[in-house]
Amino acid sequence: MSSEVYILRPGVVNLPPEHIEVHDGETLNITVIVMPGVSADIPIRVDVCGTGASVTLNGLYLTDGNDKVSIVTDIRHTVGGSTSSQLFNGVAAGESRFNFFGKILIAQDAQKIEAYQTNRNILLSEKALIDTKPQLEIYADDVKCSHGATVGQLNADEQFYMRSRGIPEVEAKVLQIISFLSPVLAGIEDEKLRASLSEEVEQAVRKMSE
Repeated sequence: MSSEVYILRPGVVNLPPEHIEVHDGETLNITVIVMPGVSADIPIRVDVCGTGASVTLNGLYLTDGNDKVSIVTDIRHTVGGSTSSQLFNGVAAGESRFNFFGKILIAQDAQKIEAYQTNRNILLSEKALIDTKPQLEIYADDVKCSHGATVGQLNADEQFYMRSRGIPEVEAKVLQIISFLSPVLAGIEDEKLRASLSEEVEQAVRKMSE
């Protein structure tokens, strides 16, 4: 089993491999964390070429200022009996730009595949831009696949609920964003790393929410 976390911070850009193969019975778990102050292109292609193989590819990104971040995922199931899951959640503020282009390909006769992809985004400013394009390319019939993408703002009803109970506006915003990002952080297996990254992400969110 391979479980890796790649963290991109200003001046320290730790990119994941561009091309990975996952073979019979292997498990791959990758998490990508992009902190504010980073501009980067992040291409990730995974060939799922073994029966019983499992791939989890998650990402969290916080863009601010004039950051420009692009994530391109390409998951290819070339034989039957494998699974993949992608979850990318992010927040864009300032005049930042974020692109997500995700693709799942199921080859002909690659039956009994389960493959899912989700990209969720929150805009914190009117000048930030997000472009998201999930894509399925399926050539087999016995598969379970889905993809989806959302771009929106913070939930006004949730903010009103918290503020009516004495939580200040900025704190309510921070709590909403942290809750939105937490599913990605929860997938990090190393407890100490998960705790330290959660704290780092919270501090970045607080700064972005000022």
